[in-house]
Amino acid sequence: MAEPMAKAVDSFLRHITVERGLSRNTVAAYRRDLDRYTAWLGEAGVHDFASVTEADISAFAQAARSADGQAELSASSVARLLSSVRSLHRYLTDEGLVATDASREVKPPKLGLRLPKAISIEQMDHLLTATAGDDPVALRDRALLELLYATGARISEVVDLNVDDVQDGDIVRVTGKGSKQRIVPVGRFAREALDAYLVRVRPLFSARGRATPALFLGIRGQRLSRQAAWLVIQSAAKRAELETHISPHTFRHSFATHLLQGGADVRVVQDLLGHSSVTTTQLYTHVTADTLIDMYQTAHPRAR
Repeated sequence: MAEPMAKAVDSFLRHITVERGLSRNTVAAYRRDLDRYTAWLGEAGVHDFASVTEADISAFAQAARSADGQAELSASSVARLLSSVRSLHRYLTDEGLVATDASREVKPPKLGLRLPKAISIEQMDHLLTATAGDDPVALRDRALLELLYATGARISEVVDLNVDDVQDGDIVRVTGKGSKQRIVPVGRFAREALDAYLVRVRPLFSARGRATPALFLGIRGQRLSRQAAWLVIQSAAKRAELETHISPHTFRHSFATHLLQGGADVRVVQDLLGHSSVTTTQLYTHVTADTLIDMYQTAHPRAR
């Protein structure tokens, strides 16, 4: 990357970290996208953002659809890349570092409606039951998965929790994107699993490492990482023998879908999930509508 470009990208990343309060993971994703973009510009002979044209950005988007003859990127991946590029160019224009925003008229590919993937209440119960056990690791894993389902929190939000965040009775303070905090209730099953972990396991793990306020700890006393939490989920899914892919977001999607199926207001679910726009939450109403249609077509004598 040419030095002026590298400095501009670093300045933009500092801006979204400090001014917009984006998470480490989000900033890292921006950096990966912009490294790809600037590398492509360099290969195309463009070494200064002031020289970038709309045609350059459109050509980058087209080139991003395939990599060295490999399978094309999905439309959503290209859209994400372009979103990073457009954010960078808007910043450069706002800061007066370039005269015009070359990305302003570049349109991302149209995306089809992607419905969140949730599992049934019965499948979720089977998945959580698969973590049953009385040893320290099993008790921690049960508390982790119960909390994920009880709160609909992202995996990164759960592993970032501190003990003080769950000490206010039946609620948990979750810090989401943009460092925004929200209060989420915790049901009986999750509360009981958390209490068992906090009393019987966390002191044991904590004694093995340095003092940390982290809620969930590894066996050596360190804060549980996202990767380790992901492995906990995969292990439980394997034991549950569910015939569907289970990811951390499966818990979040199932949380929202099951609440709406139970009659919860979409605005309440929006607050619980920490969505800035209700439009995002409304994706889940399509899921529940699909369920209603299936039930109607199965049960009504003149549906078909």
